[in-house]
Amino acid sequence: MRIEDEIKQPIFRSELQKAHINLIFTAGWLQLRQATAFKCFGLTLPQFNILRILRGQHPLPATVALLIERMLDKTSNASRIVDRLEEKKLVTRTVCPANRRAVDIRITPAGLTLLEQIDAAGVDQVSGLSQLEEEELRQLNHLLDKIRSAD
Repeated sequence: MRIEDEIKQPIFRSELQKAHINLIFTAGWLQLRQATAFKCFGLTLPQFNILRILRGQHPLPATVALLIERMLDKTSNASRIVDRLEEKKLVTRTVCPANRRAVDIRITPAGLTLLEQIDAAGVDQVSGLSQLEEEELRQLNHLLDKIRSAD
């Protein structure tokens, strides 16, 4: 559906304003769809993100600093998210033998199994991106990267 119809605003000051609003609206729309999809697995989007990072590190441990650096949502509290995942027995925390001030965080077999279930359920398909052709996806990735390169 067109952004004009979604937010009931037929006129924008410029294409720049329209694109900006469209991007923000679409990001929120994607997050809501993903949050709904992860809810049946007992996870929030930030918790899934931490598990995804830890699976990428597996079998090596991660630190909270590494998680913060790699998280998609930089405003999330990584330590608190790890606390919740530890309560669910999806991650473990141990004192790093090489540096007693650091804590090693690892995904558990239960965490890996849960991610396999999420993958098998096709949760990534709820984003709507599967409607795009391969070349359109490349173009979208290029444009999003270009937007962020303005820093």
